[in-house]
Amino acid sequence: MKLKDLEVFVVKNPPPGWGGRYFIFVKLTTDNGIIGYGEVYSASVGPKAMEVIINDVFERHMMNENPENIEMMFRRTYSSGFTQRPDLSIIGAFSGLEIACWDILGKAHDRPVYALLGGKMNDRIRSYTYLYPMDHHDISKFWTSPEMQAESAMEMINLGFTAIKFDPAGPYTARGGHMPALTDIELSVKMCAAIRDVVGTKADLLFGTHGQFSTAGAIRLGRALEPYDPLWYEEPVPPDNISSMAKIANSIRIPIATGERLSTKNEFFQVLKEGAASILQPALGRSGGILETKKIAAIAEVNNAHIAPHLYAGPVEWAANIQLAVNIPNILMAETILTGGGFSGDLIKNKIIWDDFTKKIQENSINAFAVNVSEYNDVENRVFAKYFSFVGNAPSNTQFYITDSTSVYLKGSLYFDSKPNYDSLLPSIHLINNDIRKMIQTFNWK
Repeated sequence: MKLKDLEVFVVKNPPPGWGGRYFIFVKLTTDNGIIGYGEVYSASVGPKAMEVIINDVFERHMMNENPENIEMMFRRTYSSGFTQRPDLSIIGAFSGLEIACWDILGKAHDRPVYALLGGKMNDRIRSYTYLYPMDHHDISKFWTSPEMQAESAMEMINLGFTAIKFDPAGPYTARGGHMPALTDIELSVKMCAAIRDVVGTKADLLFGTHGQFSTAGAIRLGRALEPYDPLWYEEPVPPDNISSMAKIANSIRIPIATGERLSTKNEFFQVLKEGAASILQPALGRSGGILETKKIAAIAEVNNAHIAPHLYAGPVEWAANIQLAVNIPNILMAETILTGGGFSGDLIKNKIIWDDFTKKIQENSINAFAVNVSEYNDVENRVFAKYFSFVGNAPSNTQFYITDSTSVYLKGSLYFDSKPNYDSLLPSIHLINNDIRKMIQTFNWK
């Protein structure tokens, strides 16, 4: 079995656009007709340029290779041009192609991807979401309104989330780290206070930033947030300032999280070596793909650190995140975009189901699966509220059927059958060509 053909699809994400302005999907086909899909996380270049990079990486390092040889293809890509260093765009391109290789391998071996990684460690995966405007909110005011954010937070808690993320900390600019204004600190404190007041101890607060502060500024803001006990303080300084991030970690009482802008085990290792973060947030469409991120998780495990996969992308990366999360022992939680519906859900025919295991599992029209909630004691049910499950009733060769009479299993797989009418986990090429052709668009970004 060898990799033969590649197609790249740039898919416009319609308003409100949560998850990014566009998604980049790749389709690989082997010489014996097996199809796999992956997703490239939005890179530092526009989609037209990124499409060229994806094709270049495939043609030079992967074409005519056995898709099983992921390690070799990674080393070729990583070492090309005498570089042997992380590169967001090159490794981003490889990441999406690598996910597609796992998609192929799962189908070729008639097994879910997590089984090929070492099997199932976790039956359930805790999830979190950013707070987004509700239908009646003024979106232009939402991001700086403690009242609106608190209302949205309560809505997420009512759905069942036990962790919510928000980012009120001031502007992201091209200038690098800056000192937060007193008004930015004041707004951040008010936001934390308002949200903590309505959620109490029902949910963890995840305080997001995007690397916009200086070291001193991040420490100043972090200390102001400590009374509200956030579970993490995300990327408080630019991601390449690892020693500065370590100073912050040693100066405040909130765990530091980072990783969405890092790539490969090499960069994540430096974070752990410096003691800069205890929660790593790899984006699988950028970090090197599934195998590389499993290595990142292993390095984190021996450093007593957690993994919380990042997601601001489409549903293929989401599915890859879940496959990895099922397998690794140090998963903390995985990001969703709300409950994963909307356009992303439509693309995959809503085949990833987000359920509340503290309540009776909803009946599904396709008789998807049954869960005996009584298998979990009350403590677990209180602690773990929202989890991912795969559902489906597809032909057996789609591997969409894993069941066990004595325990609860995560259903499904990262891959699907190439025949166009199968009810499958991920979108088939037939679906893309015929159902959403108007939504596929290549953009000319400035």
